[in-house]
Amino acid sequence: METPPAAGSPQHRTEQAVTVGVVALFAAAILLLLMLPGCKHEPPIAPLVEDGGNGGGGGDDCDPNVVYFQQQVLPLLISNCAVPGCHDQATDDNDWIQITDYNTLLNSGIIQDGDLVEALNEDDPDKIMPPPDQPGLTDQQIDLIELWIAQGAQNNSCSSGCDTTNVTYSGTIVPLVQQRCGGCHGGANPQGGLNLGTHAVLSTLALDGTLAASVTHAPQAIPMPPSGPMLPQCDIDKFLIWIQDGAPNN
Repeated sequence: METPPAAGSPQHRTEQAVTVGVVALFAAAILLLLMLPGCKHEPPIAPLVEDGGNGGGGGDDCDPNVVYFQQQVLPLLISNCAVPGCHDQATDDNDWIQITDYNTLLNSGIIQDGDLVEALNEDDPDKIMPPPDQPGLTDQQIDLIELWIAQGAQNNSCSSGCDTTNVTYSGTIVPLVQQRCGGCHGGANPQGGLNLGTHAVLSTLALDGTLAASVTHAPQAIPMPPSGPMLPQCDIDKFLIWIQDGAPNN
């Protein structure tokens, strides 16, 4: 049997240090195990994904330096050019030119030969488009169409999301009516005798159910717009929310 080292000897002091170290490590391990249930680890940060919503046409996120046909140009053409009796699907005059979607516009040739831009900037009341009894496009709207042509006249689309959290007459509905309905229902000779540029007229149609039936293309209703595709679902939702709120003048 080996004789234990004498107390205070170098060998004894070394063994004591090793023992203390082992005990300290064991205690630290126990403490760590006891702490694990209470530890909180932040989850890894995932890439942000923007919800594009239903902006009416999908596509990439909207670039402020790009003019988009589906969201900006087509509504102006539908409202101001594809009105009944002009360049809609049912009209067989006006040189058989239909302007109800991208294909009919391109097939008409008025983009390629410059006739569209010329007609929009025409001074002759017999040649200007839209005709003088309609409100007509603003300089800013004409510039928008010309810029779209300069950028290649593409059938492009984008999504800017659909915000329906604060729908108001002045901030939401008026711009929609100006862009989507003003060509037919504005000016000195509005279609159906309905000038939708006033709250009194629009709210009356909203409260009697006519507006909702038109924008949703309900059976037996007069569809709005009468030519071309339905409004984007986001725009329809905004109209319906305003109607459900009582069509306030807010």
